[in-house]
Amino acid sequence: MNTPLVIRPRAEDVEGQPILRPLPSAKCRNVGPFVFFDHMLETRYPAGKGMNIRQHPHIGLSTLTYLFEGQIQHKDSLGSDQVVNAGDVSWMTAGSAIAHVERTPEALKDSGFTMHGLQIWLASPKDHEHGPGHYSHHPAATLPVSDNLGVKIRMIAGSGFCLESPVPVLSPTLYAELNLQTATTLLIPTEHEERALYVLSGEAQLDGESLEPHALVVLPAGKEMTLFAESDCHAVLFGGAPLDGPRRINWNFVASDPALIDEARRRWAAGDWPTVPGESERIELPKHRSPPTPL
Repeated sequence: MNTPLVIRPRAEDVEGQPILRPLPSAKCRNVGPFVFFDHMLETRYPAGKGMNIRQHPHIGLSTLTYLFEGQIQHKDSLGSDQVVNAGDVSWMTAGSAIAHVERTPEALKDSGFTMHGLQIWLASPKDHEHGPGHYSHHPAATLPVSDNLGVKIRMIAGSGFCLESPVPVLSPTLYAELNLQTATTLLIPTEHEERALYVLSGEAQLDGESLEPHALVVLPAGKEMTLFAESDCHAVLFGGAPLDGPRRINWNFVASDPALIDEARRRWAAGDWPTVPGESERIELPKHRSPPTPL
């Protein structure tokens, strides 16, 4: 691929939260370890309303929640119970079996709030598909930032631009939040083989070509490119090393071997799965193919 690949996202709705989902798509199954990308559109919830994604399972992936506005309460079968604020990273590695819940904290629901953020999945390397899960929370202040000449880069996970996040990624990863002031430029280096750019807001050009708002642009491997902000621009750049083989995605399961997915489906349907303490409601296994449940 010598020219950028543009992917227009699908519009979805999850528990009343509108989202845009550019990955996975027929044109591109993954970018580096990133196999799933949801943009939770900025949404105002009135008092008494909020998100409540009931108990559901995962295998073979890590989930990462990163909010620009709002809060999410994360609970999982490891016993974690964490309120995630805007700018924090919530990181969960599934291993061979984990379940979790994502919901709006009650205190936030009481007052009304705005939700806006990103939820992504990263496929685990084959040698991390098995074994125990893991959860870690990384407050905003722990994420490294570069802020020079009107270009601010926050490294959410992985490394790049001489920054390295404390999030315990499992393979070479790039996941950076970009804020460019009007008329500033950023050279996107080739330090990661696979890269993609997603503009959240603002007008921008990539090597002189205008970017569509909310379109995912997969960059050619080995090619430096220049991002120019025609107006104040908010974007994310992500990618990393190629996966160590193809991955299957079925409902909330990711695996290199279809047999692992079949076994996970059987176990969840039979109730043979770790449970989240204090939670009884769960999302049942769909009988037919259905979109994944975010995080």
